[in-house]
Amino acid sequence: MTQHNHHHQDHQAHGEQPPHSRRGGDGDGHAGHDKHAGHSVAGFRDKFWLTLLLTIPTLIWSGMIQHWFDYTAPQFPGSVYIPAVFGTIVYFYGGWPFLHGGYHELRNRLPGMMTLISLAITVAFLYSALVTLGVVEGLDLWWELATLVAIMLLGHWIEMRSINQAQGALKELAKLLPDMAVRLDEAGGTKEVPVADLKLGDLLLIRPGASIPADGVVKEGTSAVNEAMITGESKPMDKSTGDRVIAGTVNGQGSLRIEVTGTGDETALAGIMRLVEQAQTSRSRAQALADRAAFYLTIIAIVSAAITAIVWPLLGRPWSFTIERVVTVLVIACPHALGLAIPLVTAISTTIGARNGLLVRDRRGLEEARLLNTVVFDKTGTLTLGSHRVVKTTAADGFTDDEVLRVAASVQRDAEHPIAQALMTSAKEHGIDVPMSQDFESMPGRGVRAVVEERSLHVGGPGLLRMLAVEPPETLRRAAEAAAADGQSATYLVEGDKVLAVFAIADAIRPESFDAVKRLHASGLEVVLLTGDSTAVANAVAKELDIDTVFAEVLPEDKVAKIEELQAQGKRVAMVGDGVNDAPALLTSDVGIAIGTGTDVAVEAGDVVLVRSDPRDVPAIIALSKATYRKMIQNLWWAAGYNIVAIPLAAGVLASWGILLQPALGAVLMSLSTIVVAINAQLLRRAVRST
Repeated sequence: MTQHNHHHQDHQAHGEQPPHSRRGGDGDGHAGHDKHAGHSVAGFRDKFWLTLLLTIPTLIWSGMIQHWFDYTAPQFPGSVYIPAVFGTIVYFYGGWPFLHGGYHELRNRLPGMMTLISLAITVAFLYSALVTLGVVEGLDLWWELATLVAIMLLGHWIEMRSINQAQGALKELAKLLPDMAVRLDEAGGTKEVPVADLKLGDLLLIRPGASIPADGVVKEGTSAVNEAMITGESKPMDKSTGDRVIAGTVNGQGSLRIEVTGTGDETALAGIMRLVEQAQTSRSRAQALADRAAFYLTIIAIVSAAITAIVWPLLGRPWSFTIERVVTVLVIACPHALGLAIPLVTAISTTIGARNGLLVRDRRGLEEARLLNTVVFDKTGTLTLGSHRVVKTTAADGFTDDEVLRVAASVQRDAEHPIAQALMTSAKEHGIDVPMSQDFESMPGRGVRAVVEERSLHVGGPGLLRMLAVEPPETLRRAAEAAAADGQSATYLVEGDKVLAVFAIADAIRPESFDAVKRLHASGLEVVLLTGDSTAVANAVAKELDIDTVFAEVLPEDKVAKIEELQAQGKRVAMVGDGVNDAPALLTSDVGIAIGTGTDVAVEAGDVVLVRSDPRDVPAIIALSKATYRKMIQNLWWAAGYNIVAIPLAAGVLASWGILLQPALGAVLMSLSTIVVAINAQLLRRAVRST
């Protein structure tokens, strides 16, 4: 069993736990932003503004501020205690989230950012209270305490707002579903009912411009449906009888009647929401590194503060100076930016992926995608359309390709054979209007006959030619031989004793597959085709797409061995498949990429689900992985690196040269580092667009 297989099992084992309960043994208590549990963006906003109002009197009546700005605040009985009164209110009211969070961190033996902030404001509060009560001599720190709390609340408000905006994809997805649906009764009458009341099998009327309230199958009508919000595909998709529609998509100008096949939690939209939420709470290795760094930074800050508290009194500095240095060290070393560095990038990258039809199911898979050097594709339904098409038409002299396809499809119009469906589908895709046929007759093992526009025509394989005792022209004979060499079926159109055309029919290659392979090669990746089809068919597809390696005639249960064979050669392998027959191979690969179909997105085998079934999304996933990793590393270096300079400055190593950081300035610098990390994470959107 590979490492990838293990992490799938680990992930599933923890799947029932709420995000805030996912803790490791390496000090990863910052995972999932637990420090904000129970708080809202609006709550931090309101607390910040009220704390700021309470801070103003503290500043105005502060003796230090009056001295600096050379003014005298209004004096009245008790005015000397204004900084102490308002500072105390700020400590308990504005500082409560930090005190509460610090208590829980210490109780869980996972000291972190909240521990440092609560220590800083508590030291400042106790010292200032003792000075105000005359127990010790010195300068109080009420204004520093008040401004520190206000700035910290501002920083948390900005942070929570950034994360909330990044995670807004879930809220936007939830808004796609309408509240009401128009249900049809047996008599054809309509009744508007709540979406929650819909049941499987209900017949719904979808009016022009309306959102589709449930997954379903079109029973009547034609229209174009905008599925961009689900699949990322900007072009509206034509829908007619038998086509599937997705809840949350928007109907175009036509009217549709659909039969409900999925409601509530069973819809594709609900599946997407589950995957997005799961990805945003799943932990990556970079997050574990950030959590560990934050834990050690907390320990370093506490030790540095303790050394500062011991050294300065020994050097003859007053306690007011020492306490101020201790508070500044504790504040400036807060691993606030470290706590934000990875979760914000995680939320943004997951949102970017979801909006482009790339559903990240497991963060570790996305993280490892940047390391890939080999991509293995299943053939049917992945690189090919999964249904037969006319891949090449060769017409006899005097006839056009569209002309012979038109009449051949008409001959096969009433047949159920896959060849007939291939001709009809190809004619439809070419925009050819297929006429009605008459006197249809099936000849098992040979072909079919019908009258089209008063012409008696036959369509069939080599057996038909033998039955009719006709020989194709040389050009058509060579075309048929070339088709057979590529593992394709050769089907002939015959009128009387003349062969009018030969059609090469096969599982057609997706037009997007060419660009997908080209992009992967441009990125230096090896492309492998893994299929159960015959060697001739596999080689033909590989040759056309310029694929490097082919494994053909491989049974589903043997695909795992092929993935392990590539891994044994030291290759980092991604497997791209449909998530059903290919599930074992997807789990075994380093990164499993499951092909969705727009309506089947809850694929449990892959790390990533491609909603559009577009192979070009494979290089897009790798590009997103690389861009995401760059932002994570940049944020980690900035969030942790600035402390190398900041902590010594906060401790006062340059005090002899008159360079000192006040606690409030330390809070500003710490908050600025958080803002820099947040802005850098937001730039991921631009980085992804430019790839």
